[in-house]
Parts: sequence; C-alpha cells; structure tokens
Amino acid sequence: MTALFAAPGNAGIAQHAQIRPVDPSSAEDVVALAAEVHADLVVIGPEVPLVLGVADAVRAAGIACFGPSAAAARIEGSKAFAKDVMAAAGVRTAHSEVVDSPAELDDALDRFGPTWVVKDDGLAAGKGVVVTADRSAAREHGAELLEQGHPVLLESFLDGPEVSLFCLVDGETVVPLLPAQDHKRVGDGDTGPNTGGMGAYTPLPWLPDQTVTAIVEDVVKPVAAELVRRGSGFSGLLYAGLAIGKDGPAVVEFNCRFGDPETQAVLALLDSPLGELLNATATGTLAQVAPPRWRDGSAITVVVAAENYPGRPRIGDAISGAGEGTLDDTAAVLHAGTALREDGALVSAGGRVLNVVGVGADLVEARARAYDRIAAIKLPGSHYRTDIGLAAVEDRIAVPASPSL
Repeated sequence: MTALFAAPGNAGIAQHAQIRPVDPSSAEDVVALAAEVHADLVVIGPEVPLVLGVADAVRAAGIACFGPSAAAARIEGSKAFAKDVMAAAGVRTAHSEVVDSPAELDDALDRFGPTWVVKDDGLAAGKGVVVTADRSAAREHGAELLEQGHPVLLESFLDGPEVSLFCLVDGETVVPLLPAQDHKRVGDGDTGPNTGGMGAYTPLPWLPDQTVTAIVEDVVKPVAAELVRRGSGFSGLLYAGLAIGKDGPAVVEFNCRFGDPETQAVLALLDSPLGELLNATATGTLAQVAPPRWRDGSAITVVVAAENYPGRPRIGDAISGAGEGTLDDTAAVLHAGTALREDGALVSAGGRVLNVVGVGADLVEARARAYDRIAAIKLPGSHYRTDIGLAAVEDRIAVPASPSL
C-alpha cells in the first residue's frame, strides 16, 4: 500500500495527502507520527526543523529521512558558519563582517557601501535582508536586529544577475537540478522590501550551460567535500544562491532545503519520479540512480500574496477561483498559506497564499498561462508581481564576460 501524510499540511495538499496536526519542529512528534504510519521515507521541508535536528531524530529511529543533520543545516542556520565553510573550501563569496554590538555598528558600516547588504545572521525566512544605497536605512535595520538580540552580518555587494541552483547532495555526490531565478522584491521592477520570494522561472535562457557546470564544480562540490571533512556530511537538498558577475559565480547564500518559489517551477519540468530521487539521497544511493530527466519548455511560478505582505499579512479572507477550471500540465494553483474554515470555505492563512504555475513551450507561453490562471483568482487585498520572468523574455539580462568561464 502507498500512502502520503503531511504535517501540518494545508488546504491544498489535503487533496492529495492525509493531514496530521503535528508540529514539524518537534522531533518527538515527527518521529512518533513516522512510526505510527510505518513511514518508509520522511521528507522535511522547512529550515527550522532541520536546524533543530529533527532529521537526526528521524534517522536515529531507523527511518530514512531526506534532510540534513543539524550540524550540516548550519550552512543556512548561521551565515557566519557558511562563510567559514566557504573560506575553507576556496569558494568565492562576498566579503563580510559579523557585528554583535551596537557600539561596533557605525564603524563597520563605514567599511562597506556605497551599497550596503545587512543580514540577520540567523534564520529570517528570506526577509531578514536589506540591500540599500541609503546608509541610514542600513543602520536602522542593523540596529533593529541587534536590539532583538540577533548578530548582524554585513556584506559587500555582489554585482551581476542572481541564479538559484538546487542540488541533491549525498555526501560528496552532487546532482544539480535546473537553474532558476527568484524575484525577491515585493514590487514590479524589483522595488520595495525583500520577501521570501514573489516568483521564479526556469530554465534561464541567458545562462550558459558552462556556468551551471562551474557552479557545481567550483561551489557546490567543494562545500559538500568540506562538510564531509568536518564530519557533518550533507544529505538532502543544498541550495546555492549566487550572483553571476564578471569574475564568475559568487555565493550570496546557501539554504539547506527546497525553497519556494523556485521549487514549484523547477519541479513542474521534472520528468523523473521525485520520490525515487529523494529516497536515493536519503539512503545514500544517489550515485546509483540515473540523472534527472526534464521536460522540454519553460515553467514559471507567480506568488499571490495577502494584503500587507511582507508586513503582517491580513488573513482569514475567502479565496475563490483557486480550485476552479481545468488543472492540467500547463497551469496549476499550488497552496502555501491557506486553510479551510469550519464551513468549508478556502481562506488565506499566511503571507504568501498561492503559487500559480504556468508551463509552456517557452517562457512567453509559460508566462501567459500563469497570468491567465491568476485572473480567475479572487482574494481581497491580494497582490502579485506582473513582471516575473519578463526581463528574460525581453532579453534584458546578460552574464558579464568572465575570463574564468
């Protein structure tokens, strides 16, 4: 018998899986559920449970788990740790300093700029970063983080277009998926504050194949090998966010799990069984399975966000049009922040509410299908970007000439 369970799940995945109201950050509760349902494979999605060691507990119970150990998950949980790993592995990244005292902030800011990159050194769900040419805004964000007791990471600004590359990693075995590009800012034209991501597309028509090869060989494999050397080999999904500048790829950040909205676009083109790849990674047999197969064409994800996101979102509003119409291999509506009310109505329950995915022969067709599907969705106060993937369609993105590529 085959069964799928999701904890805690949402109104969308409830159409495909049995929902269990389990706290995903509780190792005890996750292990108990896995044992109860006789799980063959546990897949941990969010970063917080991974950083807290839930994957370690699942594996200690003798159950295969897709997701890195707490030690390896520090690659996302601590930016300072990630910088140390990259330095040891010889991987290019931004110059950085950690500031943990308000008295040090002004002097540190003077050593950066004229574009300041100010980050929360811990987990911030994509919203703990400010990139600004305004020194006062940079100082305000840094001071706010320090007041909350969070160390601040200052970085030099990396130029060039950004690329997200997901890689399945099993120790030193690295299998790349398709490269994607995320759109972090809340507004069209990359305006407004950073978010967890407002949309993404794949593949990238402007990115040479040799650049992906360079990212794998010069970034991901050395980092994976360094983690093995430290006794904390990575098992799961390692995400590299990079800027492709004139000197080649440089790492902006690492994540220790699948991240949206890129995942929705990338997996829309996956032709291989996802479960087989995840299980092989979890059981240490990734090197023995065939490389992923991909559908031709392009895919795009557009996020429909709740009113006031990325601030405190308005929730509880009824959603219509999300489940109506034909759902086929050209368009789909995936749920993120949704719930079912007692009367059965679908309502918003988070900041990023829905992910609308369009697939087409090229990016133009994929965009048209995604935005046509969005037009049928009604959610009071909601908003979305209208320019996801548009710069690529209009040929406004290029990789700077690099002697290393």
